[in-house]
Amino acid sequence: MELTITQPDDWHLHLRDGALLEAVLPHSARHFGRAIVMPNLKPPVTTTASAVSYRESILKAIPKDSNFNPLMTLYLTDMTSREEIKLAKKSGHVYGVKLYPAGATTNSQDGVTDLFGKCFSVLEEMVEQDLPLLVHGEVTNPEVDIFDREKVYIETILEPLVQRLPQLKVVMEHITTMDAVKFVESCKEGYVAATVTPQHLILNRNALFQGGLQPHNYCLPVLKREIHRQAIVSAVTSGSKRFFLGTDSAPHDKRKKECACGCAGIYNSLVALSIYAKVFEEAGALDKLEAFTSFNGPDFYGLPRNKLKIKLRKAPWRVPESLSFSFGEIVPMFAGETLEWEALLN
Repeated sequence: MELTITQPDDWHLHLRDGALLEAVLPHSARHFGRAIVMPNLKPPVTTTASAVSYRESILKAIPKDSNFNPLMTLYLTDMTSREEIKLAKKSGHVYGVKLYPAGATTNSQDGVTDLFGKCFSVLEEMVEQDLPLLVHGEVTNPEVDIFDREKVYIETILEPLVQRLPQLKVVMEHITTMDAVKFVESCKEGYVAATVTPQHLILNRNALFQGGLQPHNYCLPVLKREIHRQAIVSAVTSGSKRFFLGTDSAPHDKRKKECACGCAGIYNSLVALSIYAKVFEEAGALDKLEAFTSFNGPDFYGLPRNKLKIKLRKAPWRVPESLSFSFGEIVPMFAGETLEWEALLN
């Protein structure tokens, strides 16, 4: 079986920088036309100037035969100014502003501590400039159970936010719960949407512990119960325009995953399209796959759909056990396993 679809985009991608950027970029550039590139570097990408500089580094690392286009983001802080938002929009290279609650995930220590008190005027400027807010939707209060942090964030931050600023475009990144599905579906279409990762479509929290602790299945937001996974699958395979592809592919050196205090992040760029195809096939919804991978994202961002095509072929292939580079190794999602679908350039 073969499917020909419009070239997908990745609306949530971590490319890192330096040698790690050069190592992982070809995997994303092979199949995706564009990607929203996350700004949580060290130091974070908090200004338009640093976003443009980061973009130049990415462009230099793109394989010569690729048409990949990085879409940059700013890292929102308590100190971000309205003027910086104007500069970002004027640059033509910044397509969103990322909200990390301080301490929520990798390199988020510089994130927002008081969204409504310190950042509200910036959010108002984002409405004026038509720049979406891209949200890591988890509270960071250590008293809140880690499996409830998305739900509590929706209740305490996102619901009040969309009530106070209904014209602000919001992407709830990497949703993990039925609560997030219900929230997105309750909002006005075209103003609130969500990205969905391969891991949250195909794994539940059992995958963290089966056969021992599985560090390469650890990501944030953490995997949830099966009932939540099923709700997300139902939402994305329904044909709704509110949900689109965002891998949240997050590379880490193997030594930083397999250690006493391992990093959060799953490296899935090699397998993402294979997994999405499997999920849609099992749901009897392959006819809706192209909209999820290739149409809903650009339509939400007001960008043209890609013109190139790729093929998805149902043919078994084995995921490498690891990927070796000069700096070390990266273990991809489903390392050593055989997947049913493979993505090919048309």
